[in-house]
Amino acid sequence: MEEYTPEAAYSPMKPPITHTGVIGWIKKNLFNGYLNSLLTLGILFVFYKIIPPFIRWAFLDSVWCPDCAGACRKAAGACWSVVTSNIRFIIFGFYPYSQQWRPLIAMLLLFGLIYYSSKRENWRKSLIYIWAIGLFVMGTLMKGGIFGLVPVESTKWGGLPLTLLLSVFGLTAAYPLGVILALGRRSKMPGIRWLSIIYIELIRGVPLISLLFMASIIFPLFLPEGVTINKILRAQVAIILFTAAYIAEVVRGGLQGISKGQYEAAESLGLNYVLTMRLVILPQALKIVIPPTVSILISAFKDTSLVVIIALWDLMKTTQSVLSHPKWMGFSPEAYIFLAILYFLGCFSMSNYSRKLERELSQGEQR
Repeated sequence: MEEYTPEAAYSPMKPPITHTGVIGWIKKNLFNGYLNSLLTLGILFVFYKIIPPFIRWAFLDSVWCPDCAGACRKAAGACWSVVTSNIRFIIFGFYPYSQQWRPLIAMLLLFGLIYYSSKRENWRKSLIYIWAIGLFVMGTLMKGGIFGLVPVESTKWGGLPLTLLLSVFGLTAAYPLGVILALGRRSKMPGIRWLSIIYIELIRGVPLISLLFMASIIFPLFLPEGVTINKILRAQVAIILFTAAYIAEVVRGGLQGISKGQYEAAESLGLNYVLTMRLVILPQALKIVIPPTVSILISAFKDTSLVVIIALWDLMKTTQSVLSHPKWMGFSPEAYIFLAILYFLGCFSMSNYSRKLERELSQGEQR
């Protein structure tokens, strides 16, 4: 016979279902008070008015088949044929049709390098050599002229490969330059400090469009006769210089957030200025400013579309060229939605990785 205990007389009671699970979350976050309830109902009503018609327009009544411009004129929904019929021109621009496998492989290689570099366990010295080999292979594929590849002039580069070229390499070069400018602005040497201040304030005081115009139109006027610099390279330099100035101010804020005790601790260990910055100060400062830095990088990634004003055939320019054709006039919402999805994927990936990196770097502090 089992021994009687007071605990056995009572069975454990679970909390009410209205306080746990999905129902509890909804009650706590969406219907917590009269004001929240009214806002929730209002937003649900707006969604009801917007989402079903959009689904009907985008999917149920839409046209997807290639070269169906006639059917698109009669359809009540979206004409995705403007994308499916011109996808290769939108993505690759004027790159020779029979050679478009080369920029495709170059882009896949770039995505692979970015994915491999995103893992912290791969941050070794060998990563520099991997990137060097990858860049050589990508440049060879795009340019050609060796290994039996047909040469393709850079004037024919366009679409997504050009957008990735301007954004990835522009942001990669702008970040270390911005860090150097931030250190220069906080330098105790007046010459370096004032040169950094003048550069940062001058660049931050003008829009990117003006720098692109100067790089594309005004800068060639100062070159010796017969000397030319590739337009893509000039636009790339303008993007790097512009982005670096903004990164410098963000990094400077991170440097100011480091307590004086960190400098004194490094000095007590006998570290010189370079080792102090590399081993003690910069790792902490750069971790602090990850969110604002990523915001600037995302903004710079989207700003690469401004090169359309200097006649570079990036992703925006190729899309606009398709929409200027009489056959596809009037279907700009579909084309720009497709373009927005591509930019969203790039921006979301950067934002998501920054949050992941911030969590990994903060694990030691949480413990």
